[in-house]
Amino acid sequence: MKRITEIYDRIVKILSGNITESFALLLTRLALAGVFWRSGRTKVVEGTWLEVNEVQYFLFEEFGLPVSPQIMVPMTTYAEFFLPILVALGLATRASAVALLIMTLVIQFLIFPEAWWATHSLWAAMALILISRGAGIFSLDALVTKVRR
Repeated sequence: MKRITEIYDRIVKILSGNITESFALLLTRLALAGVFWRSGRTKVVEGTWLEVNEVQYFLFEEFGLPVSPQIMVPMTTYAEFFLPILVALGLATRASAVALLIMTLVIQFLIFPEAWWATHSLWAAMALILISRGAGIFSLDALVTKVRR
């Protein structure tokens, strides 16, 4: 029995180490970034980086948001372009994850309230993990921290 607990303790030590956690954080960053990146790509004219598709203004009008589509469409398009890049690279990860969490909550409460459990809870969980744990050692945040020291 003692041998089994020693093996278990060894496995737990490996799995809870910095490298394993950083791989998990990298996967979390890429998963969250991918969701918002793909959404942002639907808002632009195909073949362009940031040329907003005019249809988006009509779609946002239908949502009946408290802010004008003339403000919301470019703002969300640019956010869904730049924030996923920052999160994927692990640069300003916590701040970017906060912004993506806010976007998730706006989508949840103002646009698709029925999608909490199936979708938005997962996005919120990923963002909260990145906010609380940071980007991990496989990130530009870690490199910046190392250089600053």
